[in-house]
Amino acid sequence: MTLGTALFDLTLRPVDLLVRRWNWKAALSSSVVRGIIFFLANLSSGLRAALGAMAAEWMYRAIASGFYGAITQHISEVEPEWEAAVCLIILLPLSSHSIEFLVHWLRHTPDLKTSIVSSISFTVISTLFNFYAMRRGAMVVGANAASIAADLRAMPRVIAGFVAAGPLWLWRSVR
Repeated sequence: MTLGTALFDLTLRPVDLLVRRWNWKAALSSSVVRGIIFFLANLSSGLRAALGAMAAEWMYRAIASGFYGAITQHISEVEPEWEAAVCLIILLPLSSHSIEFLVHWLRHTPDLKTSIVSSISFTVISTLFNFYAMRRGAMVVGANAASIAADLRAMPRVIAGFVAAGPLWLWRSVR
């Protein structure tokens, strides 16, 4: 599928592609990791501030990351692969961190700049990782999806492949 077709499908069939394919695996993993990021980024402002930032991030990400995971899963079917990856690392951070900034600004998260910069950095890496994993059948939801246990068993192989992908691409390009 082309990128244009995938983006058009997302606007034409949002209930089917975003609600029915809401990715609970992405929501769970993202909310846990990002809650920790916000906790650590705000710990210098006190335990109460850190716990508040973590709780706000958990609530936001528990909902939003399922939709972002659904978008990533849909766009993971796009060819060429590089075009889909570029789209995702622009589209997802732009949309998710605009909302995330507003959530934390409204609740007066003390170390907002550190929190958001850390979160954006994590988003770029995690989006590329999830994209890579989903193209290989891991972390997807739906009728033919593997269980979370099977995904976790596949993680060492997926992580190794993801880490090796950049150097392998560079090696092939130079050769």
